[in-house]
Amino acid sequence: MSLRTRFAPSPTGYLHIGGARTALFSWLYARKHGGTFILRIEDTDLERSTAESVNAILEGMTWLGLEYDEGPFFQTHRFERYRELTARLLAENKAYHCYCTRDELDSLRAEQMANREKPRYDGRCRHRQEPRSGVDPVVRFRNPDDGDVVIEDRVRGRVVVSNRELDDLIIARSDGTPTYNFTVVVDDLDMRVSHVIRGDDHLNNTPRQINILKALGAEPPVYAHVPMILGADGARLSKRHGAVSVMQYRNDGYLPEAVLNYLVRLGWSHGDQEIFALDEMISLFEIDNINHSASTFNPDKLLWLNHHYLMHADPAHVAHHLRWHLGQLGIDPAKGPDPVEIVKAQRERNKTLVDMASSSAFFYREFDQYDEKAASKNLTTEAARCLEALQIRLDELADWERSSLHQAIAQTAEALGVKMGLVAQPLRVAVSGTAVSPPIDLTLEILGRDTTRIRIQRALEFIGGRG
Repeated sequence: MSLRTRFAPSPTGYLHIGGARTALFSWLYARKHGGTFILRIEDTDLERSTAESVNAILEGMTWLGLEYDEGPFFQTHRFERYRELTARLLAENKAYHCYCTRDELDSLRAEQMANREKPRYDGRCRHRQEPRSGVDPVVRFRNPDDGDVVIEDRVRGRVVVSNRELDDLIIARSDGTPTYNFTVVVDDLDMRVSHVIRGDDHLNNTPRQINILKALGAEPPVYAHVPMILGADGARLSKRHGAVSVMQYRNDGYLPEAVLNYLVRLGWSHGDQEIFALDEMISLFEIDNINHSASTFNPDKLLWLNHHYLMHADPAHVAHHLRWHLGQLGIDPAKGPDPVEIVKAQRERNKTLVDMASSSAFFYREFDQYDEKAASKNLTTEAARCLEALQIRLDELADWERSSLHQAIAQTAEALGVKMGLVAQPLRVAVSGTAVSPPIDLTLEILGRDTTRIRIQRALEFIGGRG
């Protein structure tokens, strides 16, 4: 049988970091072994599942580049199949109708708790032959009475669970809708899933699912239960730790490859290597190298990785993502410098694309005002003399390119008998509005002759107006 993995999120919220890591591990394993990666939307929770959540999952997968080979499949489209197999289990006496009311089950639970027993269904309807008037029954799976379920987990090792610890779980509700543990089994069976990689919060479900699979005459897939992700305080990762939507990382200025690189190292390692190109992840990834213990989410590490990718990725690729962030500022990147040149100029001093877009806005549009501190220090009467002299030299330049611009600034400073910074820094504030920009000669080259002249003149008027 060919290798087939799946990612099966529930559309009750966004695609979060933990889900994205599960998707990545499943995707990598399929890609490494020439297998098939399936996307399945487990939307049988009709009250909580939303179209917005489905879109958020699909958008997150697309942004991360985790393309799926089959799907997305929706469980709500497969109800007839679930009913078919429920009827089959009933016909084979591997399932039965349970007519217990909620009050009866609550009373049973209270009694067991009082006796310090493990709360569980006691099978009282297992041998019922007749329907119960006025009660719509659920369908329960007839779990084996003895023996063990053995899980040869690829991460946790051998896990053995006694069937005596498992009760008869509900596989169909009283309205006929299937339950999670049953739909998962049927889907994995029909979709020929060979390897299930998922969070270890699902481990308790696995013995039940294996028993149902065997009752349907199927061989269970290989399981790999991945430890959870923790916050820095040791608690389970939540929104307060940064467990936000994957798309929030896009909004915050992270590159998808930085997020993928960070996710793959959350619980998996290859020696001491920290930086992995996508092809390297695929070639090196093995389930057996997934850590047995929980991983800790570290926002600073993610930020460090993002800066690495801003610095070393193809500038055209970074520019592709920068354009979106410029658009969020109301900037049309087609009306101004090539974003590729902006990336080259700005990537060393910016750790996120949000920062890069914000600090680059002056290349595309006029700024409303000067930074107050920068203007007070640099746009002075003495600075006006330097800017006026510099403008004369700039007007004389035949070629508007970096080396000529640098020479013009240096010659102006020399002619005035001042340090170069006394020309360059007022110029920087004049053209950018702040005391921080890429090297000033590069900044002028990107801005162009006309915009530079307009902004120097504006600065001179500002100085004159204050004087």
